[in-house]
Amino acid sequence: PKYKSFYHRGFSVQSSSADFSSSDKKKYFDKVLIANRGEIACRIIRTCDKLGIKTVAVHSTADARAIHVQLADESICIGPPASLLSYLNADKVLEAAQTSGAQAIHPGYGFLSENSTFSRKVNDLGMKFIGPSASSIEAMGDKITSKIIAHKADVNTIPGYNESINSAEQAMDVANQIGYPVMIKATAGGGGKGMRICYSDEELREGFKLSMAEARNFFNDERVFVEKYIEHPHHIEIQLLAGKTPDGSQIDVLCFPERECSIQRRNQKVIEESPSCLLLPDTRREMVKQVKRLVNEVGYESAGTVEFLVDEKQNFYFLEMNTRLQVEHPVSEEITNVDLVELMLRVAAGKGVPTELLTAANSTYDGMLPHKGWAMEARIYAEDPLRGFLPSIGPLLQYQEPPSTVYDGSGPIKIRVDSGVTEGSEISVFYDPMISKLIAYSDNRDRVIEGLVQALDRYVIQGVQHNAPFVQSVIHKEDFRKGKTPTDFILTHYPMGFTGIELSKEEQLRLAVSMVLLSKKRRELLNQPPLPMDHPFVDDHLFQPSEFEESSDVSKSVTFDQYVKRRQQPHISTLIVRFGGLFGKQGIYEVAMDSKTGRSLVRSMQNPTDESCYTSELPDEIISKFNVETLKYHPSSPIAEIHFSDDKAMAIQFHGEDDTGVLRVQIHGALLEVIVMSPRECELSKWMREPAKMDTSNVLQSPMPGTLITVSVMEGQEVEIGQELCVVEAMKMQNILRSSKKGIISKVKVDVGASVKVNQIIMEFEAS
Repeated sequence: PKYKSFYHRGFSVQSSSADFSSSDKKKYFDKVLIANRGEIACRIIRTCDKLGIKTVAVHSTADARAIHVQLADESICIGPPASLLSYLNADKVLEAAQTSGAQAIHPGYGFLSENSTFSRKVNDLGMKFIGPSASSIEAMGDKITSKIIAHKADVNTIPGYNESINSAEQAMDVANQIGYPVMIKATAGGGGKGMRICYSDEELREGFKLSMAEARNFFNDERVFVEKYIEHPHHIEIQLLAGKTPDGSQIDVLCFPERECSIQRRNQKVIEESPSCLLLPDTRREMVKQVKRLVNEVGYESAGTVEFLVDEKQNFYFLEMNTRLQVEHPVSEEITNVDLVELMLRVAAGKGVPTELLTAANSTYDGMLPHKGWAMEARIYAEDPLRGFLPSIGPLLQYQEPPSTVYDGSGPIKIRVDSGVTEGSEISVFYDPMISKLIAYSDNRDRVIEGLVQALDRYVIQGVQHNAPFVQSVIHKEDFRKGKTPTDFILTHYPMGFTGIELSKEEQLRLAVSMVLLSKKRRELLNQPPLPMDHPFVDDHLFQPSEFEESSDVSKSVTFDQYVKRRQQPHISTLIVRFGGLFGKQGIYEVAMDSKTGRSLVRSMQNPTDESCYTSELPDEIISKFNVETLKYHPSSPIAEIHFSDDKAMAIQFHGEDDTGVLRVQIHGALLEVIVMSPRECELSKWMREPAKMDTSNVLQSPMPGTLITVSVMEGQEVEIGQELCVVEAMKMQNILRSSKKGIISKVKVDVGASVKVNQIIMEFEAS
């Protein structure tokens, strides 16, 4: 396309073509300061590098060795780790910009990106704020004012109370007038912070307090308001770029294809994609019209996003406008081949929206920029999905991003990772826990999902807990595959929370075969003693090629008795694979393996118990046949690749091995402890006792690292199940810890204001 000059693919931003002259691009800026950190700072730096623009990074003392600091041409320390003293310290950022001689400041997202006072000061000092005007930020950054303006511009809005709420009692009055459920929202908020959904007066009273506290922590503005909560909607947004024409006579508005951002947890987006499965052409067309009316009403310039809630009947309502570059902007870039950061720089430099992009958009029925293919983004957070998604901090002990291309039966699938970390980077309690954004791009949605699955299998993150297994679980759900993704998707499919991934029967069988091969290969390469193996007496034709070619499909099976005979084959060995470690109950598999050909038979041993681990008296079961064609593995790599003859493959991550030979592995997001044994070892293991587990029934432990903000009970006080005991703040989010039992508090062991570690005991109960 003619607008190829703004083409962007991952971190290796391609050089611009000759559509725009190099002399034109030199007029953007000579030096830009990035008032941000992490992946978005790296993202902006790379586009600036492409355009020949010098960059200045600012950083806290905690980020002195961060990737964005290393990538920038210059760096300046602006304060200690706490955001309020560094990245949110506008005076320090402005001082750094003046000292460095930067002509402009790009705020990224978060921090100061939607701070109108900061934007105004930047311009007053003779620099350019790469974003909208201060007046636009004030108008659309305030959620109450933005709703009033949207209504004036004839944009569909959600019913609610369009003024700041001053007390929980007032909030309850409003809620009872418009009817539950309602949503409390931070007036200056965004990113799901300071938001609570409430279905009763009791929930609203508690949610009001927490929303105000989060609003104060994130935005230094504790104002909140209440509006009707639309149930089961889709969260759909329109990315836009607006800029004045060169003569200043009007504002041009370029709309990108919609983004679906409905997979959310606590109003925080997890998976985004473009386009949406839901929208019809007429709905898109009307959305674009309303977006353009809103932009012109505000006089908005720069990149921005208008967010809507859309129900199944295509009714849509204005939610808010984000006056900045969005976290999920890569999916729009991938399907349009446009570099949004470059366009922001262009508009800020007074060059306006490129005419060829406007012409291309105006030629379509819906008025959006033409697109090709499908893109999907998953946000990878340092949080523990098995413990209620509590934040996880610490160093990335091992970190390996997936390859830039993966393959399915139809060819290559593009993978992009936007990150600001590397092996050894520290995930700090002071900042947002996002590690990276993982993006897949291909010609259709099914292939994009397959690309994400493969990329996640090959994404190695060790040292902190992370949500990649949860993302794997979501994208494997049938409803997700069908595009049935309302905003309550996670609540609907995980009503009891995320409890981990359970592999299918076929996946377990294939993993068992793979672990036998990998264990043998691993011991050989590490010069460890070989696995103790039994050599069964097997029929001559068991591993004949023709037999396996005819029965390569798992469903074509034979019984164990049909093949196990009394004739020894030295190159064929039998091993036992046990999932869950030495005392695991997740499954035991018997694998007969031909070391010469890679052909194998595997059967599941039913109902494994300590008393009956392996015995010839077990009933015959169906055994399945597999042929491993290739095995790629070396102990220096954390990933093993196994390819079977039926064109199926597995990527297995190795997370370590303990002294007993138990391997910790990950596959499709499932974390498993696996041990490979001889049948005799398995039989003898029934005599071993499983170590006793620590009794924590009489203590309250902190489930996360953070700060103890409040303690709601006293020593000697009797408490009920579900009663609030204390609040721990982690990464600016306040988390209520409740009692899991009825009892009496015997001792409070941590003072308010003190830091707590994961599993640290905060208080004790009297022994019951």
